[in-house]
Amino acid sequence: MADATIESVLQEDRLFPPSPEFVKQANVSGAAAYQALCDEANRDFEGFWGRLAKEHVLWHKPFTRVLDESNAPFFKWFHDGELNASYNCLDRHLKTQGDKTAIIFEADDGKVTKITYRQLYHKVCQFANALKALGIRKGDRVIIYMPMSIEVVTAMQACARIGATHSVVFGGFSAKSLQERIIDAGAVAVITADGQMRGGKEIPLKPAVDEAFTLGGCEGVKNVVVYKRTGSAVTMQGPRDKWWHDVIEGQADTCEPTWVNAEHPLFILYTSGSTGKPKGVQHSTGGYLLMTVITMKWVFDYKPTDVFWCTADVGWVTGHSYCTYGPLAVGATEIMFEGVPVWPDAGRFWKMIQDHRVTVFYTAPTAIRTLIKAGGDLPRKYNLKSLRILGTVGEPINPEAWMWYYNTVGDKRCPIVDTWWQTETSSHLITPLPGVHALKPGSCTMPLPGVMAAIVDETGRDVGKG
Repeated sequence: MADATIESVLQEDRLFPPSPEFVKQANVSGAAAYQALCDEANRDFEGFWGRLAKEHVLWHKPFTRVLDESNAPFFKWFHDGELNASYNCLDRHLKTQGDKTAIIFEADDGKVTKITYRQLYHKVCQFANALKALGIRKGDRVIIYMPMSIEVVTAMQACARIGATHSVVFGGFSAKSLQERIIDAGAVAVITADGQMRGGKEIPLKPAVDEAFTLGGCEGVKNVVVYKRTGSAVTMQGPRDKWWHDVIEGQADTCEPTWVNAEHPLFILYTSGSTGKPKGVQHSTGGYLLMTVITMKWVFDYKPTDVFWCTADVGWVTGHSYCTYGPLAVGATEIMFEGVPVWPDAGRFWKMIQDHRVTVFYTAPTAIRTLIKAGGDLPRKYNLKSLRILGTVGEPINPEAWMWYYNTVGDKRCPIVDTWWQTETSSHLITPLPGVHALKPGSCTMPLPGVMAAIVDETGRDVGKG
């Protein structure tokens, strides 16, 4: 496929309805079911979201009020309820599926590590106790600057468990970017690694943390915890710097969750915005958790037998919602990957789908176009029959790339959920539901039930259809 064709955004008007077999088994099955949800939301907006929150999220203290609009646009959701995100992702599964694989991690060099829900629970609890021993408490802000790994999920979940607010910084960002985020967040701790591996090359991380401190303004950070990933030599500044394996030594592997208000900040994620100055987007616990769960069930049609793979880095909101929180909250088995899609060769993604029998695959149009250029026929050399849903995220997908994805990767049988959302929204807003909508290449189709979408002019006035 020529590069011009790959990038083409020509109009594509064909529609691809879901098969009757898929519709029959879907969590939201058919247009009538979708419309019933939309009608419920239109009829009783607060009742709709209240029902979903009670059905899909575990509450330590049930909420009595769904939505507080008294200080608009600073809306409060479920704000008199109490819960814990880590409890919803780990503890809730221990009795029924504690021995189910939670994460399959494939390192850059191909080494595979698996961890069950029970093992992950104990790992998170042990690290949570280590953080508490360092004096980190509810409401503290913690910067996480780590590679894709089981440990980065552990760090995020441990912060959530003790009520600390995490802020993950993408491992490819510079020391200056890291320093800006440390200062703006008011961080008291940084969790990092000696380095990370990408495409057979080591990328140092700890030296970037050290450089960020030399730029000034980071005096509020009292602890830097370093995970030994690559084994490369790093400079440890005592008493500030501590090895991960040292801080967890002797810590108990159970830790009672800290119950927090539904509006308690779960994380801050920085987006560059239009000016280049980082802007922190803060997401609260209750509403965020609910949206990740229902989108896993509605958009990705989650089934207990699924193997879910979102290729995003946890440094982005997609990785937060569909690596760290959404899959674990529904009890899924998920894939995490440290490397890049074309190393050691352009078949890496397809081999991983084949080897791990991935059923739901979620990636970005840029990655799709890269893979087409690297070997458009390569997917046909691998057994991808385990796939049942494909997804795209992060930018519009042009119809030509969509058709390749549908025909070559999905074998004309896998619905593609083209998801539209932003860092600010935390999860999908406009997207096909795979058991409902006829798919149009390049179109994200319709809003989710309960999402009242409108196109407005520069004054905020609804411009209507047309």
